[in-house]
Amino acid sequence: MPGAGGILPGDGKKEYPGNLTPFVTVTCIVAAMGGLIFGYDIGISGGVTSMEPFLDKFFPEVSRKMNATATEKVNQYCKYESQTLTMFTSSLYLAALLSSLVASPVTRTFGRRLSMLAGGLLFFAGAIINASAKVVWTLIIGRVLLGFGIGFTNQSVPLYLSEMAPYRFRGALNIGFQLSITVGILIANVLNYFFAKIKGGWGWRLSLGGAMVPALIITVGSLVLPDTPNSMIERGQHEEAKIKLRRIRGVEDVEQEFRDLVAASEASRQVEHPWRNLLERKYRPHLSMAILIPFFQQLTGINVIMFYAPVLFNTIGFKSNDSLMSAVITGSVNVAATVVSIYGVDKWGRRFLFLEGGVQMLICQAVVTAAIAAKFGVSGVLADKLPQWYAIVVVLFICIYVAGFAWSWGPLGWLVPSEIFPLEIRSAAQSINVSVNMIFTFIVAQVFLMMLCHMKFGLFIFFAFFVCVMTVFIYFFLPETKGIPIEEMGRVWKTHWYWSRFVTENDFQIRGLEMGNGGQGVLKNV
Repeated sequence: MPGAGGILPGDGKKEYPGNLTPFVTVTCIVAAMGGLIFGYDIGISGGVTSMEPFLDKFFPEVSRKMNATATEKVNQYCKYESQTLTMFTSSLYLAALLSSLVASPVTRTFGRRLSMLAGGLLFFAGAIINASAKVVWTLIIGRVLLGFGIGFTNQSVPLYLSEMAPYRFRGALNIGFQLSITVGILIANVLNYFFAKIKGGWGWRLSLGGAMVPALIITVGSLVLPDTPNSMIERGQHEEAKIKLRRIRGVEDVEQEFRDLVAASEASRQVEHPWRNLLERKYRPHLSMAILIPFFQQLTGINVIMFYAPVLFNTIGFKSNDSLMSAVITGSVNVAATVVSIYGVDKWGRRFLFLEGGVQMLICQAVVTAAIAAKFGVSGVLADKLPQWYAIVVVLFICIYVAGFAWSWGPLGWLVPSEIFPLEIRSAAQSINVSVNMIFTFIVAQVFLMMLCHMKFGLFIFFAFFVCVMTVFIYFFLPETKGIPIEEMGRVWKTHWYWSRFVTENDFQIRGLEMGNGGQGVLKNV
């Protein structure tokens, strides 16, 4: 009905009434804490793999190369190379990949909260097993359970945040998930630094066992959080959903948004095979973004820094405690830069942050590559003590690189895919997004140390190439999604120079539920 329901004259854009209420703010903060478990694991794994007692117990060959005397001339690029060691890190992400496929139907059928609860419980079990591990295979089992937990939470939390947030603040509230990831990384880095100083060499058990705390936070949080109106409507709870929507938006007039949510749910119910529907021509833009954004996110090289920051700093000549402190510094920059993204994402837009972050990372990777190449060359042998100015330069540019990622590809890699999918394919498409993310996280984690040993400083050129490619991709193929209601997102593809060829005027029509005689709902196009 033109001119009604908050449609702006002339541009067909809807503006649903609603405010950023204290209720939805607190709710989104609690839900976003699901990112703590992912971040804590990213930060903790690199730290414990640089602790000598941990390596002595589980990876003695790596420990021997770490403690080699100067006369042995150990290749700095290769001293951490161990497929068992990298399997310790990467097994989690393979498990997260598998669990994300299971999490999709669970999230769709039983709601977002149950997926969060399952994720928290599985992560808690993995933390207990890792903290008490005595042999390598026990460590791997614990890591697999941690991965199952991350698969469920990474599937459900971004969807939950996108559905709860008013569309004008969706970017900032959704990035709360990435902020929690960065806070988790920082906390893990700080704990690693102090636990490594514990006499007796058992501090690594505290580092691994500390994962129980963020697991408890998301477990308890999932029990007290309300379900999203979208999820309640999907499960036939229409009246409860309308009441909840009024409370979330802080206004009584939610009819237009409620009708659109019901209509989207009705369309979703007619989709028997959401996985198969993803292959339809009209979903080509969504599927492309669900695959390419997480693919590029992992090939920025950020996980080389986040997983292996202490290992990397140790490799380029830092002492053990110095390398852990350097990881704390990069973790602090990560948190601060993510706050910048929260401030700017709904003000400057997604594309601006993507593009600026890509250019910034590319420049920093060039400088770090030159610095490492100049000091270690091809041989990887450090001839003398690392100068203080050199260490400062390397840490400085790694921090600038981390900042560029933290306000661009870090948060937006989760935000943009979670907000562009129509309800009928949302759970399946988000599962694809998480799965691709975990596949390439696993690959990077598994082969990084081997690639560092063989490609040497050229590894950073390898990642810089993909940063260049992905920045060009964003410039040409990603439309701006700032300030568009999540159920109206289909129109961004219809006006795009390339994606419009896959989407017709009849695709993604915004449909309303107009109340007819006797209160019966009649679906009609708005």
